[in-house]
Amino acid sequence: MKASYSLPTAAIAVFVALSQVHVEAFTTQLRTLRKSSSLSMNVIENTGAKEIRVGVIGMGRIGLVHLEAIGKAPGVRPIIVSNPTVAKAERAATQFNIPRFTGDAMDVITDPDVDAVWICSPSSVHCEQIKACAKYGKHVFCEKPIATDLPETVEAINACNEAGVKLMIGLQRRFDENFKRVRDAVSSQEVGDTIMIKLCSRDPAPPPFEYVKGGGGIFADMAVHDLDMSRFLAGQDPIEILAVGSTKIDDSIKDLPGSEKFDTAACLVRYPNGVQAMIDVCRQSSYGYDQRAEVLGTSGMIQTDNVYPNTAKLYKNDFTGNADMPYDFFLQRYNEAYVSETVAFCESLVNDTPVPCTGEDGLVALIMAMAADKSAAENRWVTFREIVEGVYCASPTECELLSQSDVFPDGFKPVAKAGDLLSPDYDQRKVNGGILDKVTSFFKNPA
Repeated sequence: MKASYSLPTAAIAVFVALSQVHVEAFTTQLRTLRKSSSLSMNVIENTGAKEIRVGVIGMGRIGLVHLEAIGKAPGVRPIIVSNPTVAKAERAATQFNIPRFTGDAMDVITDPDVDAVWICSPSSVHCEQIKACAKYGKHVFCEKPIATDLPETVEAINACNEAGVKLMIGLQRRFDENFKRVRDAVSSQEVGDTIMIKLCSRDPAPPPFEYVKGGGGIFADMAVHDLDMSRFLAGQDPIEILAVGSTKIDDSIKDLPGSEKFDTAACLVRYPNGVQAMIDVCRQSSYGYDQRAEVLGTSGMIQTDNVYPNTAKLYKNDFTGNADMPYDFFLQRYNEAYVSETVAFCESLVNDTPVPCTGEDGLVALIMAMAADKSAAENRWVTFREIVEGVYCASPTECELLSQSDVFPDGFKPVAKAGDLLSPDYDQRKVNGGILDKVTSFFKNPA
């Protein structure tokens, strides 16, 4: 959008000093200044209370954990829940004193009283439900993954960004107190400059064959959490990855395609400034759920241990150590993290502050998993740029994945970073929009 007048040099200087925003972002803001969300409407109408009304889709194990946490968060009230098996929705509504329940997720999304929606449904419907929430102006919390492929992931994120609604992705390990303490040590340089990051993730027992088949492979359905955690601890975007995999535990999956046949894998990730991250994952650990992290710095090291059901130690002539094994189920191990991420999104809604885990975070995690898969298949280092450059978007919400054999569309210019595929999100628009308001006020009321 071009202005119909020329700005004096002094005004341009003021604008640059105030905004520090690229011209592209500025023009985007001009197009979206008048967009509002259901949250902003309710905050205006209920200046004193600021109560946010929410709905939850999916009353499985994760949905119930989130629902319980929502009920404890100040300023947020659940008013409707849904589940395809409506009896589960009814039980949850009764247990948590929710006034309405339904078997149809769209009843939650289209409810005019709902400000925000928690999507805890199967992965295959996440994308369409996120897009529907954006269409009806609902803020969104969605369990990972955002979608089952890369173009749909970009479309779903941009649908929220274009609609001016918040989107938070559930990467719960970021909210685990152990991993947060490691991140704090890195951020404050408590251990100096980061040299090396180590992560391991080992499940107590392999999942059923039906879960593995069609699940996207070990990098997408398991290592994705560790890949994201390496980025979280590094505090910057990765450059490239080398990954390998094997079948050491479960012979029933050895003939599945791609990385679905792997039950054991390792990744080496390169970050800027020579920082390396080493990750190992395995679908079976004989001693319980093994989830640890370590960061070596120039002036020290910080390391997490596993989480145990108690602190009891056993001392015998043939054994000394923890009396019991670590938690052997992810909901036990990360229950507090799930609660914390739910409360964090509730606080973002009530206070209209930035979400702590964005759509872009979810997108980068998927890209890292896809690059790992490609590396293991082709036995080489793969840059994350390779994955991003293959995405073509005719518009923010119309994307496709191009192969090297495709004839590139006219005007197609590959981008190098995941964020370049996305339009400004709710919080970016709010910050940039506020700066634009200052600029507009300056022109209207010069000192």
